[in-house]
Amino acid sequence: MPIATTQQQQAIMRRRLIGRVVATVVFVLLTLGLVIARLYWLQITNHEVYTTLSTDNRIRLLPLPPARGEITDRNGVLLAQNIPSIDLFIFPDKVKNIGETIEQLSKVISISDDDRSRFNKLKKRQRRFERVAIRTGLNQQEMAKYAVERHRFRGVDMGITLRRYYPYGELTAHVVGYIGRINERELERIDQAAYSGTSHIGKTGLERYYEDQLHGEVGVQKVEMDATSHIMRVIETQPPVNGKDIKLNFDIELQRIAMDGLGEHSGAIVAIDIKSGGILALASKPGFDANLFVDGISFKDYGALRENPETPLYNRTVHGRYPPGSTIKPFHALAGLELGTVTANQTIYCPGHYRIKGSGRKFRDWKKSGHGTTNLYKAIEQSCDVYFYNLAYSMGIDNMHDYLSQFRFGQKTGADMPNETGAVYPSVMWKKKRYNKVWVAGDTVNAGIGQGYLLVSPLQLAYATAVLAGDGKLIPPRLASHIDGISTALPDNEIPRIEKKAPHHWAQVIQGMSQVVESPRGTAKRIRSKSYRIAGKTGTAQVVSMKQNETYDAKKLAKDKHDHALFVAFAPTDDPQIAISVIVEHGGHGGSTAAPIARRIMDAFLLEESIETEQQVSSEKEAEEENSEGENTEEENLQQRSDAQQNGERQDDE
Repeated sequence: MPIATTQQQQAIMRRRLIGRVVATVVFVLLTLGLVIARLYWLQITNHEVYTTLSTDNRIRLLPLPPARGEITDRNGVLLAQNIPSIDLFIFPDKVKNIGETIEQLSKVISISDDDRSRFNKLKKRQRRFERVAIRTGLNQQEMAKYAVERHRFRGVDMGITLRRYYPYGELTAHVVGYIGRINERELERIDQAAYSGTSHIGKTGLERYYEDQLHGEVGVQKVEMDATSHIMRVIETQPPVNGKDIKLNFDIELQRIAMDGLGEHSGAIVAIDIKSGGILALASKPGFDANLFVDGISFKDYGALRENPETPLYNRTVHGRYPPGSTIKPFHALAGLELGTVTANQTIYCPGHYRIKGSGRKFRDWKKSGHGTTNLYKAIEQSCDVYFYNLAYSMGIDNMHDYLSQFRFGQKTGADMPNETGAVYPSVMWKKKRYNKVWVAGDTVNAGIGQGYLLVSPLQLAYATAVLAGDGKLIPPRLASHIDGISTALPDNEIPRIEKKAPHHWAQVIQGMSQVVESPRGTAKRIRSKSYRIAGKTGTAQVVSMKQNETYDAKKLAKDKHDHALFVAFAPTDDPQIAISVIVEHGGHGGSTAAPIARRIMDAFLLEESIETEQQVSSEKEAEEENSEGENTEEENLQQRSDAQQNGERQDDE
């Protein structure tokens, strides 16, 4: 091969090599330029943005929920407290596949269907970067199992939370109430920042009424996390402000006596400190265990409570609406005196029945033979229906309504409980608005003995009794006595009073109520005490209507058709300290069923002991006296009750 050709080939190859080298250098330079440009963009142009993102992957701000304020009774006994709980949390934004993570966790510790359902609900309500509990209340064995497998679960960690606990369960369920998981409706109305890291809110009772005070203020903790989202160290902490503690006027021991006193009956009892307006007992039976609701009640347990015919979830003390029966008579008597309709010594003759304007339908007295010549004292003492038929007809319903509204009948008392009922004290306008019917004389007569349209709550009855005993002072009834050590009591100069026309009228009514217990013929004489004097009024309220000539025989009726037994009282008569209302559903007679319960509560409060033996001896002795004096026995009264049942029928045909 010619030498020239070889040289030409070498030159070509040299040029190609140089070209490749140049191309490679250019490519490298361009690539390096792009890398430099990218680094410049990342490090210089967007330095702040990516520094923040990087920090967010390592540094987290975790909300610190405040400890909820505790609730104690008047003696410092804890009724609602916080106990530490070890819970397992998932950070949704750190977990790629939450469903798979939960499945793997369930192989380490028990996770029920209820746990999963609760987690899914909470995850929807909370912001993505906030942790959500998948299991609460881990035991020592579960904690150990998870600790061994912890490295496998990115975005999952254990933490300590404070769990609400109610030591007295059913005894305080309707008073203290309970907290529960925040639902969608509540999420819309609350300040979400204030509840950051908190999944619970007050649902019922005091927990709901004083939610703002009990909740506290959320804190913040800055922490450093590792690649698996487990906390490595705490950088900075802004502690939360714990909720305020609440001390009550309520007495857990009086509550226990009240609940025990109701026995197998459903019913309600309210006791009020007359001097302070403090609610000492607020018993609604049956009750339920409030602890079931704290972390979400199961469908089975909730269904059992909802379907129970005894309605244990229903707070009878503040929501119940009952015919007051004869317990309303002292207030009607006071209205008659103050309005000038009657005087205390003015008499009427009770033949055992009453006719409006002397003709038409008979409204019968509970005592078939009648009470004979009767004045106000005797009418209250022996609960003469005819006297109060006549008094109500003479006053007129609107006058009765206007006067008794001063005692908060037909209105809310203003107690510190949510959703208190105003019940019903009827009027001409009320019936027209409610039923589009005209008020008739028979309606007024029925209202006179606490039947017909007239309805009250146990709280209203106790409060009105406290006002009557407390010289007309309208002290708002209060469960809470101190919030964070500060008294809730109103200054005396800010407490309104009922304006009296004549103070001796009040004394006359109280004298009649005293005779109910202290007189040998009083309807509650069996609860007389040797230690103090009691003023009270028995009541028996029908729950079914009876025809004109139909006989009432409790033995032939189902229990839920029996009359309610009622009693209101205060003591001591000369220095009133405690007022009580008792309603025993389907309990029969107020004197034999409801009054003894009130006596036991008064003994415990006034004497700091229960004088059970004295009370039983007194009851047996007085029962013998009752029969020897020719008074009606309970059995006879039940038979005669048939004549009075039509009193509760709503007469629209008068």
